[in-house]
Amino acid sequence: MAAEIAEPVETGRYDDDVEELDVIIIGAGNLGLYQLYLIKRMGLSVRAYDDAGGVGGTWYWNRYPGARFDSESESYGYSFSPELTQEWDWKEHFSGQPENERYFNYVADKFDLRDNIVLNTRVVAATYDESEARWEIELDDGRRSRAQFVVAAVGILSAHYSPDFPGIDDFEGESFHTSRWPREPVDLRGKRVAVIGAGASGVQVCQTIAAEVSQLTVYQRTPHYLVPLRNGPVTPEEQRQLKDRAAEIHRLCREVSPVGFMYGPDPRSALDYSKEERWKVYEELWTRPGFAKFLMNFSDLWTEDAAADDYSEFVREKIRERVHDPKVAEKLTPRTYRFGARRVPCEDNYYEIFNRNNVELVSVLDTPIERITQKGILTSDGEREFDVIIYATGFDSITGSLTRMDIRGVDGQRLADKWTEGFRTLLGMQTNGFPNLFIAMASSFCNYTVCAEMVAEWNANCIEFVRNRNFRSIHPHKEAEDRWMQHVRDAASQGVAKDDVSSWFKGSNIPGKASSTPLMYFGSLQAYRVELLNAARTFEEFILE
Repeated sequence: MAAEIAEPVETGRYDDDVEELDVIIIGAGNLGLYQLYLIKRMGLSVRAYDDAGGVGGTWYWNRYPGARFDSESESYGYSFSPELTQEWDWKEHFSGQPENERYFNYVADKFDLRDNIVLNTRVVAATYDESEARWEIELDDGRRSRAQFVVAAVGILSAHYSPDFPGIDDFEGESFHTSRWPREPVDLRGKRVAVIGAGASGVQVCQTIAAEVSQLTVYQRTPHYLVPLRNGPVTPEEQRQLKDRAAEIHRLCREVSPVGFMYGPDPRSALDYSKEERWKVYEELWTRPGFAKFLMNFSDLWTEDAAADDYSEFVREKIRERVHDPKVAEKLTPRTYRFGARRVPCEDNYYEIFNRNNVELVSVLDTPIERITQKGILTSDGEREFDVIIYATGFDSITGSLTRMDIRGVDGQRLADKWTEGFRTLLGMQTNGFPNLFIAMASSFCNYTVCAEMVAEWNANCIEFVRNRNFRSIHPHKEAEDRWMQHVRDAASQGVAKDDVSSWFKGSNIPGKASSTPLMYFGSLQAYRVELLNAARTFEEFILE
């Protein structure tokens, strides 16, 4: 006899002032909105909570000067709705924050998602009730909600990190973190500005404000390999072509590209060619926009040390060509790791700003920051005074947004305690001892939206499987976690991914955070998709109760 399908709980039903739901989603960003769309389509009662004042996640919070996609707009937009793709016109090939936020608001309105979203509300705790096989969450205003399933769509880069510099509260000027930039315009014209951090957000800020401030001082810890973005407006003819090709673009992202973009690698080996021939290929690709200049490159740049070393030297030469002062160029040039071992930010004119008289580069490896003072920043070579300090210091990636909540599973185990020795999941989706908790993050190393859609779809299918077969709960066997985490380590032991660098890919940018296991999956998107499909065929690696 077929199992009886559980009836959906009516949204808004309260029991002792606790709202009863089928599914709770934490986060209304890129993945959270699509997850909400899928759950609503299943006819289940659902509520999404977000501490932001609007939808969009990253693109609500990160409104600092210069914030924009480093993926092509047409590949970052959702693929699940051909109608949406045809209706929305991207204005730039690499869209900026204001347009991105408008896009996600358009999505929320088009698919009638707003009535299921509660904004300005932070989830502070989630506790699993084993007897009822339900989660109860607590909100920052004291309210509570219960549901069979919780989907934590909290994003991979949402828990912002500020180093605990002595004296940070003593500064008398203005200070901002890039991921919590105010909605109101910030006037930096004519001011002395310090930017601490030279990763992706720091690069975008610095190149955007250098010409308008009186003095810009960039505090850099580790130099990055940067590549030119080569952004531009989308012409009417390009708009038509992109819409005509939309289905093919989405197919390339999902099925062909190892990292979810609209192009794939050159199957040839760099080592089969002379240096002159290789560098000719590099030069041609260097003229292309975005990540194409390395994702369309020789396939063995990521796997063969000699090929990676060669391309790394090519990029170093590009840096030296653009920075006039050889000493400054040397500080901006990575030497301790190879291209691709850390995130590769895109830039427009970042290196050229260091040719300006009003821009100074401070290497905190040479002269560490000792403290923040009332007037500015003190390093080992003296104090510099500022009107504004901008902290572009990154994120407690992947796990940070989860461990900052008090999440308790079977026998009251805290998720933060379980992960003290390192990140442990199956497929990056669930973790043993926390039934019906879905860790909905695109933690495969690829274009965010492409992986996010796969993750949200897998979650929805899993929830449907559990309910249709009248199970109460699902979470992975410990042995299945062990297998997956070894697979993750094996994938990260190949090519440039094995370089020993401090990176948010591993969590090593956060003092005290376990970094022995990569937080990202470095296998191909297609390999990850196969893992998801295999897991969903029988769910034999999961405990079903």
